[in-house]
Amino acid sequence: MSEVEKQLNFDAFLLLVGKLNYAWTNTESLLIHLIAGLAGLDKEIATVIFLTLNTTRARIDLVERLSKLDKIDAVERGAILELTSRIQRQSALRNRYNHCIYAFDAEGGNPHTILMRIADRKDTLKIGQSRPLNDAAAEDIEAAISELKKINQKIWKTILHFGYPK
Repeated sequence: MSEVEKQLNFDAFLLLVGKLNYAWTNTESLLIHLIAGLAGLDKEIATVIFLTLNTTRARIDLVERLSKLDKIDAVERGAILELTSRIQRQSALRNRYNHCIYAFDAEGGNPHTILMRIADRKDTLKIGQSRPLNDAAAEDIEAAISELKKINQKIWKTILHFGYPK
């Protein structure tokens, strides 16, 4: 494969990562409506809370904890927890491509990712887990984008069903 072809493939992969980020951000922002509905707030106040929490994990934790309050009906709770679980399942893949270094080898082989994370084990450290950017990686991202679109649609149905602020 020529250098131009490799660059075009890498550019296409980066475009795919960009689409993943768009789908993720669009879906995560819908948590504002869930916060508003579960906490009995208007959307403006829920937006301030959402933006004050600076991680996805914190935002999802808040939604899950609000849904577990005694005043929330079991059916409503189940619907919310199912949605947050689906979002969480997609977060590992999103984090893999957003919190990594993209690396190229000296021989011009396929690019790969190196995770920017230290994994503490019992008596060792694992640093820089590497994964190739190949067709399987692209397929995983495409599947995640498709799933995020489905989650997004389900969140909107849930917002409408429970009468949360739009």
